[in-house]
Amino acid sequence: MSAPPLALPTTTDDADLEQFGYEQQLHRKLGRYASFAAGFSFVSILTTIFQFFGFGYSFGGAAFFWTWPLVFAGQLLVALNFAELAARYPISGCIYQWSRRLAGDAVGWFAGWFMIIAQIVTAAAAAIALQVVLPTIWGGFQMIGDDTSLTSTSGAANAVVLGSILLIVTTTINCIGIDLMSRINSIGVTLEIVGVAAVVAIFLTGAERGPDVVFETDQAAPGGYLAAFLVSGLMAAYVMVGFDSAGELSEETKNPRRVAPRTILTALTVSAIGGGLMLIGALMAAPSLDDGELASGGLAYVITSKLSSPAGTLLLCVVAVAITVCTLAIQTAGSRLMFSMARDGKLPFAKALSTVHPRFGTPMLPSIVIGALGIGLLAVNLGNAAIFTTLASVCITTLYLAYLLVTVPLLRRRLTGWPAEESADGEKLFSLGKFGLPINLLAVVWGGAMVVNLAWPRPEIYDPSGTGGWWMLWAAPLFVALTLAVGAATYTYVGPKSVGEPIVSENAP
Repeated sequence: MSAPPLALPTTTDDADLEQFGYEQQLHRKLGRYASFAAGFSFVSILTTIFQFFGFGYSFGGAAFFWTWPLVFAGQLLVALNFAELAARYPISGCIYQWSRRLAGDAVGWFAGWFMIIAQIVTAAAAAIALQVVLPTIWGGFQMIGDDTSLTSTSGAANAVVLGSILLIVTTTINCIGIDLMSRINSIGVTLEIVGVAAVVAIFLTGAERGPDVVFETDQAAPGGYLAAFLVSGLMAAYVMVGFDSAGELSEETKNPRRVAPRTILTALTVSAIGGGLMLIGALMAAPSLDDGELASGGLAYVITSKLSSPAGTLLLCVVAVAITVCTLAIQTAGSRLMFSMARDGKLPFAKALSTVHPRFGTPMLPSIVIGALGIGLLAVNLGNAAIFTTLASVCITTLYLAYLLVTVPLLRRRLTGWPAEESADGEKLFSLGKFGLPINLLAVVWGGAMVVNLAWPRPEIYDPSGTGGWWMLWAAPLFVALTLAVGAATYTYVGPKSVGEPIVSENAP
């Protein structure tokens, strides 16, 4: 089937949306900062670096820092392509909508399907990050057993309890409406930025060694360093995703053709700068690089060693807020994607999933479904000591595949002259110009390499205890295969029908 063509923009956001065949149903109330907050909170460097610093360091030693700028460079290639698309398709459920308009219904549907599954798993993985900070703040948060480590049986079980409670809270907020969600998200992001600045200042003023520490590999896992370095890169790969969330909320953003491209790039860049400073600061400030505490305790260990108990506790509370808004942002993005696909008749129970609450202006059922499935996923993994790394690797592999289902069709379309640099009414749109083709090609190569690296059956990630069986070792490929099989059955069930075909011209940008 040929790809649906591009839409002709008009002068107002609502009329603009009508050119794609959709009526304005969601409440359009988000400004530039709220749009930026959606992407920044999905990335959430406080949440994800607190989760993964110890993991990255335990494999790559101090030199694992270099995975950070490497992954940023690769993801920036992807983000630049997404920024072009956001300027031309300001529609909720962007990964699905972009892919569908570039490559046709089938490819677009599977891009959306992979992204929905990835966001459900990512929301669950983000929620269990509370286990990293809450028991440190107060021992009463450790309700199961005594070992707080996420890699222990009791720690993993307690993480499921805390994560489930958080998903109930975020589901409730998402159901109430975009106003409450955006206020909480914007406040949370502001606190997170302040928290990042405070963490960096604490680390740099309490430095025990110089910045040349990032060249040390003595603390790396045994064996060849290249293998250890590739494993440690999971940390950066997990952190720097979700910057496309500004595009997911396009139908709730004012002037999305201009705002979304900028906030996609800003969210990723600010996250990369702040995260890089946190990483190098922690390596400089850690009391020891060799006693095992940095690998097991991560950033929380460095913070508590540098601050008095009240100040350290306050900073960890900020991290807990960041985890909350991160989970909220992921669930919000996922619910808009599910709504967008259901509106086109592309999911079972499409009518119910695409219903927007008349008062709150939000699709409530998708939020409930994502929250419930996230809790169910955590419950299935109750007591699994590898839950943390397994969920992270599986969800990021799936998400990178969804990104490839956008960048690969986009590369094909570029060979035919896409895109035009201006809209039909002469408005200048974000464009990569002559650099678009090489940037797109590199983004595809990067995405493919990351999928292979993330899905590679490494026991250190998928079965660290050695007791999980072969299926744990191959969890990522098996999960992708299962997702594809269930997706194929679902796509066959819903059929090729579409509710919201765009009203367009083939020569539009």
